Amino acid sequence: MSEEQRKVLESSPGSAVMFQDAGPVPGNGSRTWLMGLDITSHDFPYLQPLIEESYSVWLNGGDQSRALRQFVWALLSHDGEWLTGSSEIKELLTSRREALLLEGDMGSPADWEASMNLPDGRAICSYPIFNRTGSGMFTRLISLSIGQMDGEHALIMTESCAQQFRACFYQRFEYIFIEDLQKIHAQAEREVHRRSILFQYVKRMHVQINVDSVLNEAIDSVLALYPKAKVELFMSQDHESSHPLVRPLLLHHWQEDVYVRTFMEGVLTIRPHDGPPAIVEIGIPMGGKQGVYGVLHVQVDQSELPEMDLELLGMMADAAGTAFENAKLYEQSNLMIHELRMINELTQRLNKSLHLAEIFQFANHELLKILAADYCCILIYNDELGGLEVVSCNAEWLAKEVFEKDYGLGGLVYHSKEPMILSDYQEERPAESKLMDTTGSSSMIATPLMVNGEVRGVILLTHSSRHYFSYDSYRLLQALTGHIGLAIGNAFLHAEVRRMANRDMLTELYARHYLDEVIHECQSRDFCGSLIVVDIDEFKLVNDTFGHQRGDKILKQVSNIVKSTIRHSDIPARWGGEELAVYLPSLGIQQALQVAERIRCRVAEETDPRVTVSCGISEWNWTNDKISVESLFYRADMALYEAKNGGRNRIVVEKEEVEISVD
Repeated sequence: MSEEQRKVLESSPGSAVMFQDAGPVPGNGSRTWLMGLDITSHDFPYLQPLIEESYSVWLNGGDQSRALRQFVWALLSHDGEWLTGSSEIKELLTSRREALLLEGDMGSPADWEASMNLPDGRAICSYPIFNRTGSGMFTRLISLSIGQMDGEHALIMTESCAQQFRACFYQRFEYIFIEDLQKIHAQAEREVHRRSILFQYVKRMHVQINVDSVLNEAIDSVLALYPKAKVELFMSQDHESSHPLVRPLLLHHWQEDVYVRTFMEGVLTIRPHDGPPAIVEIGIPMGGKQGVYGVLHVQVDQSELPEMDLELLGMMADAAGTAFENAKLYEQSNLMIHELRMINELTQRLNKSLHLAEIFQFANHELLKILAADYCCILIYNDELGGLEVVSCNAEWLAKEVFEKDYGLGGLVYHSKEPMILSDYQEERPAESKLMDTTGSSSMIATPLMVNGEVRGVILLTHSSRHYFSYDSYRLLQALTGHIGLAIGNAFLHAEVRRMANRDMLTELYARHYLDEVIHECQSRDFCGSLIVVDIDEFKLVNDTFGHQRGDKILKQVSNIVKSTIRHSDIPARWGGEELAVYLPSLGIQQALQVAERIRCRVAEETDPRVTVSCGISEWNWTNDKISVESLFYRADMALYEAKNGGRNRIVVEKEEVEISVD
């Protein structure tokens, strides 16, 4: 039904289709209700299509009367404008309108019937056609006789034909009204059916808290409605679904793909394809409050498209998007709770230890377990070695290896201070990696290890499968690394405090109490050891001559000589004042004597101003009775006392004096 026809039924109050004494709608076979259906003057401007359609049916009907065939006909509107009919009549009206009594005030309705004879003897008549109530003329019928005819006779025949046309008009009017009622009824039934489908669909969606269940329900419901359609669901989320019709949404060449264009623009997209077969692609965005998550991609034959309720599909996609969003939020909430529990447990266990080696080993083990990785490697920048040292790695062949700080993937993360996720090492390969090459890994996630706000190292996790680590794994590693960094920072701080407590601030040698502890530990596991006590000769004279600042400098010089002369495993300490001590684990007295001699010679040659030292040496071994630390110190101190009394710049070994010549 055209828009103009529809306006007959949908006009404003007061101009709506009028029912006069119609009463209730009767049973089948009764036309009382339809006979009460009428039009009003407000409807007249919209009747042209219906009048023209009725004219065509009336004029070309199979039951044309003899009178109808004796004339040519035309119709004018309620305000005298041409509607349709014979061109000959149209020409006459154009040239002789006033003479044909069609202009001006025509008085009462009875005066509206008019006829006249033309010079050639033919008759032309004008007959008004009123609505059922007689309250208004909605059209005017014009007749022109084909042959000569008296005007009065022609008018009578025209009146009869006008009644036929009026009956035909109302028949068409009633038919259209009933047709519209049927359409409205059918539409209402479809709407009820649609609402029922949508209600059940949303109800099923509402109870889903699993992402896969939401996607499966969305696809299965569309397939149930349109079993002949080809349905796919393209998802942009980092989510792998087991459903064969759920595909990843790739944004390459998006202008060529309906589903990608739908995702980018966020609106329903339809693109027909020329056949055969003639296929129509439909892209329906599936989104929630936070954005579009995917696209429902439907392909159907063009003949099926008119039967598809695209609005319903759009509402179903919206419901699926909202359900997906809620399920994803629920999933993320559970994941966050799980992550927080893991972080809490990890933090508690990390904080139980203040030893770096234990922290590195435990962190390595936990990261492998939590993130289900094949390999984990923790590198820490070593200032003394000038590179990134492998402090913990389950690839044993890399343990304790040191890499330059700008080498490989670890160096890249260390310098950029940014985390990295690598899906395919063989294809992307931003830098070399001994870990990736030797383990045959393809995927990697890495993050800088921040300690007290500074990058102190790198943590790398790898797996042999490509595209193994998800964004959630990537994010979780960063969170865990932050807590590992705090534990390492605490261990560093504890180590520094302990170092400061165990060190002499002036000489940077160990304190005496620390030396006592070390000797106790060594006696429990070693078979021998030696102690050297070193004293600067006439140190009071040095202070009195050069001042205490120069004296402190001399003490530092001697301390540095001692540290650079002994092994890394030997323990140098400040005994007290100008006296120093060195414990030599697993060395006998003869080896200790050689070390002491090197110290004595270097001090005499390298200090400025020149000073000398005297040394006392004592030892213990497994054949002796248990020798206390105090006894060992006492015996070395007695030897030193003898060296001092014997002329200084010499070494004495436990009551056996060893004469050392002075240059």
